Amino acid sequence: MEDTQSVATLLESTTSKIQQLQKAFAELESHRAVTLNLKWKQIEDHFHGLEKSLKRRFTELEDQEREFETKTTQSRQMLEKRQTAVMGKEEASLERLQEKRDAAVAAITNALGKRRNGHVEPATVNSEEQGGASIVEEKPPDAMASECKMDDLKMLSDSSDVKALTNPQLAKLCEENDAQGLHKFISDNRKNLASIKEEIPIALKAAADPGGLVLDSLSGFYISENSNMDGKKDSNLLGQRRTCIMLMECLSILLANLDENFVSKVISIDVKERAKAIAEEWKPKLDDLDVDASNGNSLEAHAFLQLVATFAIDSDFLQEDLSKLIPMVSRRRQTADLCRFLGLSEKMPGVIDVLVNSGRHIDAVNLAFAFELTHKFSPVSLLKSYLTEARRVPSAIKSGNMSPTAQNDVSERELSALKAVIKCIEDHKLEDQYPLVPLQKRILQLEKAKADKKRATEVAKPQPKRPRANGIAGYAPRNTNIAAVDKNFYGRMTDRYAPPTPYVYDNRPYAYPGPADNHIPVYMGTTGYNMAPNHGNYFGSGYQYQAPYLH
Repeated sequence: MEDTQSVATLLESTTSKIQQLQKAFAELESHRAVTLNLKWKQIEDHFHGLEKSLKRRFTELEDQEREFETKTTQSRQMLEKRQTAVMGKEEASLERLQEKRDAAVAAITNALGKRRNGHVEPATVNSEEQGGASIVEEKPPDAMASECKMDDLKMLSDSSDVKALTNPQLAKLCEENDAQGLHKFISDNRKNLASIKEEIPIALKAAADPGGLVLDSLSGFYISENSNMDGKKDSNLLGQRRTCIMLMECLSILLANLDENFVSKVISIDVKERAKAIAEEWKPKLDDLDVDASNGNSLEAHAFLQLVATFAIDSDFLQEDLSKLIPMVSRRRQTADLCRFLGLSEKMPGVIDVLVNSGRHIDAVNLAFAFELTHKFSPVSLLKSYLTEARRVPSAIKSGNMSPTAQNDVSERELSALKAVIKCIEDHKLEDQYPLVPLQKRILQLEKAKADKKRATEVAKPQPKRPRANGIAGYAPRNTNIAAVDKNFYGRMTDRYAPPTPYVYDNRPYAYPGPADNHIPVYMGTTGYNMAPNHGNYFGSGYQYQAPYLH
């Protein structure tokens, strides 16, 4: 409004401005030295035209502003009416929803009260013609408990998330209680394992007995002693064991998202007894495992601990026995969660000591961070100690001269340890306490030395003889295309039947380079070799470095 008033005031003052301009123009004409072709009337008409045009445009803008304000007011009133109507509908819907919720809670409470009081409802009523008496068939309490369990599990299978699975075959297999089919489906769809693992906890809801189904899937975890295993079967067994562990983990996820009443239905007393029997069968087999050979990645120990945790049977085993298995699974990413679930947090300082004494400092650092024990076990000190152990030369080698193979083993062990330490520092954000630059420089030095040794070995390594075209092994044909080369450079080949011709040798060596397109000089008068490329590095000692957590 202030801008509009100022514009209107300026337009009203236009007449006075024109009069002032007229006076100035008259004074200018009185002092002019030459005659001007421009008359005041023309100037006055021009300015009056501008004034009318501005006033007309100003009037149009005012009309548009009033129209816009009218529309804005109408829209605001309409929005207020709609908002009031929506709020009214929301309140009405909330009232109806609350009434339905109260009614459902009351019905559930009444049903639970009847079940707790041992109320027996008639199942069937048979009317007899004689006497008109009615006979009521009552159900025993065990049958009623079984029916209640089936009803609760049916509620799980009828949930909407089961029907919305992207892999409906999972729900079908669980509903049919097909443990072998479930194993095969997971094995055939390894590429989509991440999405399958997310949906298995939901698919287990469709099973009549989820706990029993998972226990059935464990039947092939240990093969019979009489079976002969080859490499392929061994690979299949490892895949089957990983699937067993995954199914138990998925069952744990399902149980964690269920109400306590449903958990007791899924893990019934019978299912717990079956789990205890399997655990008792597996436990003696763990005594034969080599802790060092497993390198913290034992599937057998992981499966046993997961079985005890999933089916909540840890009270049947001593914590001391369970804690002894933790070093066998220290590289598994689920180790920390399993230890907490099994109540082994207080045992972790002893477990970390075992890992440090066995040279697995990386696993010790990971567990120290997981259980907030870094004040007792300094991560930087552990990592430095790990590098010191990796650089240490075995006493058997110190006594004599170190062979090239032993040197390579020591360098390779240190290189692997450096990479593992850098990965651990980055994972736990320890760059400020343990700078990476010296470690990275040392890696570059070792890799450069390794490459130099590799090149020297390739040059000195003898090559196999190349077969002739007729299939008979022998020397490669000699290059005879020497027309363009100075023949005086080569030694004369004398006929063995002719008398020898004297030849003056200079200081050149007796071996002459062959064609330049070969990677390694082939000498005239010697065997022609083809050097095979070296694909990969050989680490003779079989030393396994500490890797990050495995899945």
